[in-house]
Amino acid sequence: MFEMSQLRCFVAVAEHLHFGQAAQHLNMTQPPLSRQIQLLEREVGVPLLERNSRAVRLTPAGRVFLPEAQRILRLSESAMRWTQRVWRGEAGTLRIGFTAASGYGMLPDLMLKLKALMPDVDIVLREMVSAAQIEALNSGILDIGFIRPPVDTRRFAFREYLSEPLIAALPAGHRLLEKSDIALADLDEQPFIMYSPDAARYFHDILTALFDQAQIAPRIAHQVGQMHSMLALVDAGFGMALVPEVAARLRFPNVVFRPMPSITEWPAKLNLIWRPDNENPALARFVESIDGIRLDANLPIF
Repeated sequence: MFEMSQLRCFVAVAEHLHFGQAAQHLNMTQPPLSRQIQLLEREVGVPLLERNSRAVRLTPAGRVFLPEAQRILRLSESAMRWTQRVWRGEAGTLRIGFTAASGYGMLPDLMLKLKALMPDVDIVLREMVSAAQIEALNSGILDIGFIRPPVDTRRFAFREYLSEPLIAALPAGHRLLEKSDIALADLDEQPFIMYSPDAARYFHDILTALFDQAQIAPRIAHQVGQMHSMLALVDAGFGMALVPEVAARLRFPNVVFRPMPSITEWPAKLNLIWRPDNENPALARFVESIDGIRLDANLPIF
């Protein structure tokens, strides 16, 4: 089988139709150039060039072989460049898992920043609950996941991606909207949309601990697992809710959001997790760049 160096020599001579100029272009002398052409013709089995004291020209076989040789060289160079870019994490595929609640707020901002940072990396998104993401990470279906705490640090590496306060979501016209500052005690006995202990355990446990510490008992009207469902119930007037600040970017006509300064020490956290033994270069580049692609905290919420 012929070598790439032989093709380069042939193409140089065919394009210059002059051994001296081709040798100069390749930064070599004429004797080894001639030897490379001879080896190529021996491998192909037919003469590709005719050479006399006055000129060099392509044989009929050489004219057919030239565009194919040029194409092979282009493919070889492209494959080399693409492989090097994949190795540097500039190309390839990155498979990202996210929960529905986190996706509402951070996904558009994240994708825009990833497009600018890694334009040639194919981003594959998978919406999954945290438990399903962990299984997908273990099986290699995902490269990285956005999940709520806790993180099993024996099996996964992680970085905190987002820490945001909980805010109140109230139906329009709710009497607490008359207050300049809604306190946690104001929620006592209020109709409340609570997180499901099965489908949204992280938020359920936070609010349960928060209510126990404050010694209050909101009147649980419904329990749901998805942020969109929770706000839809608030919008319909079934009760109020406490949601991560980023949820205020979801627009419902009859939902009003208010900050809760008294519970800022109970933030909702979102972590990035991945397997330390994952060798995907795009993952390494993503993790190295995470500080530059965090959700912009200065974007307007209210």
